Amino acid sequence: MWRTDTYWFDVAVAAFLLMLGHLYFGRFEEHRPRWRRLAKSLLGIALVVGTTAFFGRRWTWVLIALVAVGVLVVHGWWLPRHGVNGWTGEPRERYLELRGLGPDGKPRDRAG
Repeated sequence: MWRTDTYWFDVAVAAFLLMLGHLYFGRFEEHRPRWRRLAKSLLGIALVVGTTAFFGRRWTWVLIALVAVGVLVVHGWWLPRHGVNGWTGEPRERYLELRGLGPDGKPRDRAG
């Protein structure tokens, strides 16, 4: 009854990891519209299923591991190195500056 060698298991793992990402790191994307955050999640799940279908489950787990390493590098090393707490995104002004956003969370005018 419970099998782990199906696409549904891969979808469940991807959805679970995306849910954890939104839960713990959603504050980093508050300035983005909801439709864009939803599209990012759907694209992530589609990428996992597509990788499983075309390259096999081993490469799917490699992909998931690479994404996890990327998250750890950005939130655990790069952000703190640039003066931002990788867990809380504080100071908020510095975080938004690194993202190229103004204090209101909207893109800064690059011309002026």
